[in-house]
Amino acid sequence: MKLFDVYPLFPVEIVRGLGCRVWDANGGEYLDLYGGHAVISVGHSHPAYLKAIVEQLNRLGFYSNSVINGLQQQLADRLGAACGYDDYALFLINTGAEANENALKLASFHNGKRRVAAFQKAFHGRTSAAVQVTDNPKIVAPINDGFPVTRLPLQDADALEAELKKGDVSSVIIEGIQGVGGIRIPANGFLRDVRALCTQYEAVLILDEIQSGYGRSGKFFAHQYAGIRPDLITVAKGIANGFPMAAVLISPRFRAEHGMLGTTFGGNHLACAAAIAVLDIMASEGLIENARQVGAFLNSALREMPGVREVRGCGLMIGMEFDRPVREIRTGLLFEEKVFTGVAGADTIRLLPPLCLTQADAEDFLTRLRKTLKKKL
Repeated sequence: MKLFDVYPLFPVEIVRGLGCRVWDANGGEYLDLYGGHAVISVGHSHPAYLKAIVEQLNRLGFYSNSVINGLQQQLADRLGAACGYDDYALFLINTGAEANENALKLASFHNGKRRVAAFQKAFHGRTSAAVQVTDNPKIVAPINDGFPVTRLPLQDADALEAELKKGDVSSVIIEGIQGVGGIRIPANGFLRDVRALCTQYEAVLILDEIQSGYGRSGKFFAHQYAGIRPDLITVAKGIANGFPMAAVLISPRFRAEHGMLGTTFGGNHLACAAAIAVLDIMASEGLIENARQVGAFLNSALREMPGVREVRGCGLMIGMEFDRPVREIRTGLLFEEKVFTGVAGADTIRLLPPLCLTQADAEDFLTRLRKTLKKKL
């Protein structure tokens, strides 16, 4: 049997990691400025993280959600205290797409409506409902085209109100910071308008914090810069530092009913142990503040790089838009300077490093970037 050809792959096999560095099968060392799509939050192979998973595995790896799993409540208590949403309820699943799928479903159960308002350049996942609210028609199969979606310009509150006035919008879904869309940040005023309009017209506000949450922006959630409280918040990526896990944070206005939601693997013992360890490490090492400080340093320094047209971002979620396609720059960084980065479109390099990135790591990256730009520009 061969693997289904899903992604174009770099000819590199990563076999080991530590902190913000990874090593390939040939022993080559790389600086990781991408964290496996923002998944690595507390650093590769953090000893406290590994200890928590191994100790849990030695006790119990898995049992079903038909019995009590006390780790789930421990995680809910820790997460509520860490993010400021201790009055919300927690539903644990496995992936970001699954989180958004369940949030859209909860919203529709709640108000009985079908239409969703989403935003241009949004990415919310690849499963049935999540892919339909994603702004990429190439990945929407005919079977996914099952409910009406209206796609609006980011930052345009008037356009949103015009749709909400029609009375049939179940939910508005928006990313705390658009990731795939190019590291585009909804203005604080716009987010406050969205919150007020959803309340006025009885639509559910879903905040997708899958990439921008868990401290990456310099606050626990990126939307907290605007001082709003969404009805539903979806998280994944950094929640368990690479162990597959996701969650929906659910406002008290939603009533749970048995059978409404369900999951086989969600909130399993190993995932909860990993997620609790992540919160402990984030708190003990001050990683959210570190993301804010080191991110601000990088954001400022990157603006001085040749060929950079614009730097967008917040904390350790940064997009560098160049005045040309970035393919050669990215491959030069990877193969010549041994740095992992990502892209967001043809002209933007995306940085999503572990939140433990130090000032010295950042300066190391800047040195390697300057060398690359000198050769490629």
